[in-house]
Amino acid sequence: MGAWLVLAVADDDRTHGGNDGYDDEPSRHYSWDSTVPNHAAIAVGDVIALWDKKSLLGVSVIEGIDVGSAVKDTYSCPACMRASFKARRTKTPTYLCWDCKAEFDTPITQTKQVTTYRSRHGINWVDMAGLLTGAELRSLCDSPKSQQSLRPFAWDKMRAAILATGQPTSVDIADAAQQPAIPGGHKTTMVRARVGQAAFRRRLLNEHGQMCAFTGPAPATVLEAAHLYSYAADGQHHPSGGLLLRRDLHRLFDLGLIAVHPTTGTLDISAQLAAYPHYAQLHGQPVQAVLNKDHRTWLGAHWDLHRASHQVVLPKQASVEQTAITV
Repeated sequence: MGAWLVLAVADDDRTHGGNDGYDDEPSRHYSWDSTVPNHAAIAVGDVIALWDKKSLLGVSVIEGIDVGSAVKDTYSCPACMRASFKARRTKTPTYLCWDCKAEFDTPITQTKQVTTYRSRHGINWVDMAGLLTGAELRSLCDSPKSQQSLRPFAWDKMRAAILATGQPTSVDIADAAQQPAIPGGHKTTMVRARVGQAAFRRRLLNEHGQMCAFTGPAPATVLEAAHLYSYAADGQHHPSGGLLLRRDLHRLFDLGLIAVHPTTGTLDISAQLAAYPHYAQLHGQPVQAVLNKDHRTWLGAHWDLHRASHQVVLPKQASVEQTAITV
């Protein structure tokens, strides 16, 4: 089985304007296409380590790869037709080409049909943010001076480097990588890209730390950036439009089985969860995150969508007091 160091950076951190970026969410999936070197070499069962140029983000094992097709916009310098240019924030013209030093405001735009790839690796994801530096990661690659986004590396060396940090984290995913891949690991799919999701989660982690908004401190590896509105319908990452939630609570929130009263800031657990004391006992508990005005506005819309019917009584259980709970 192989091992790959793959580059995942936020749209505003990309060093050139050659394309529009990818819909990466490091803890769950990574995207690339047939224009990228080594695009067809990554396989189910391979170790995948993600970094952001500065340091390691985390490590996992690929459990599946979704393959599709798309029409991609690419951009190039009008002088040399290469993609090595960068937007300047203060100077004009807007762009400077690193190769030919040309300056320009409008790049050449071309479209091409590409094969798209999207890894699925959320099951075994281990958050290792900042554990190894960019220089350390480059040294572990088969070609340390490579500039490619997908770089093969030696897992045994990275495993040793991670252990040498002495930090409490798991490297046992290597065992999973040695298991035979399950047949049929590729499928064709159509998905809506969540461009900027990685930056959205990183911002929430910076703002709130490793804390589930509903239940309190939790390892970063189980925390997801939950939108307080329908991202599929809206398509935007709004400021104060998200909170960090544990994966299970995120799913229940999206389904409306958990809601937050926008005025009291307390959790409301659906009667459908009455048989599960672990969740039912959260009813009426205050959220652990500090809610601002925008949070309450989004949570109010979620409440109106899922809590506009009637009240029922949660059956009394050994660990749960009888209390009114919303369907």
